[in-house]
Amino acid sequence: MLYIIKHKKVIIIQEMNYLNFLSKLGIGGAHPGGIELTRDILTCKEINKGATILDVGCGTGQTIAYLVETYDAHVTGIDINPNMVIRARERMIRDDLDANILHGSVEALPVEDAFFDIVLAESVLAFVNQPKALTEIYRVLKPNGSLIANELTINEPLPQENEQEIQAFYGFESILLENDWLKLFKQAGFKNVNTLTIPNLFQNQSVPEFDFSLIFKPELYEMMVSYYNITMKYMNVLDYRVFAATKVI
Repeated sequence: MLYIIKHKKVIIIQEMNYLNFLSKLGIGGAHPGGIELTRDILTCKEINKGATILDVGCGTGQTIAYLVETYDAHVTGIDINPNMVIRARERMIRDDLDANILHGSVEALPVEDAFFDIVLAESVLAFVNQPKALTEIYRVLKPNGSLIANELTINEPLPQENEQEIQAFYGFESILLENDWLKLFKQAGFKNVNTLTIPNLFQNQSVPEFDFSLIFKPELYEMMVSYYNITMKYMNVLDYRVFAATKVI
């Protein structure tokens, strides 16, 4: 979304997209189901004390904090948005937690091969080049390591104009059906690919965490209105699934 401000014949163009919107408001737990669903997902997964975990698209670090506090895990978070990286690092300092927060892309992870027991992706892969990202995730997982992904799906194929409207607003790389996701995981080399059954999956909608650290500018309000409108328009089409996959060698 572009806003053009005219002042003394100078035109300034400010760009506001969905991910920048989340960053500006410091929204944590913006992924489907929020932190409550994250807890339920992790409860269904056996996580050993001291496990090495990578949270891609870590945002403000809410999930990282939970992993460190609950499982005493060695957690690395990475996010492409520098504001989110700052917020995540500030959270670790504030809560006196030991975690490594990196600035970078899931399409080119700045970490060594076969390092992590678990990679967690919460509403991240829909925004990136999925084959590149999944290849990188596969690379950094240890043998028998697990990927857990909570990602947006659509329940039925959409007309092109509707697809384009959703992609333009969110900035999605693509909009996929559940089976499309399953195929992508398998094509990246993952085994034991399945959709997890989580108790109360579709009732679990916790309120996101907000950090209003700046004046609420008009463009943020406009973005909130647009978000509400597009959510209502496609409420019966947009959905999400929790996927699990294993690197078997």
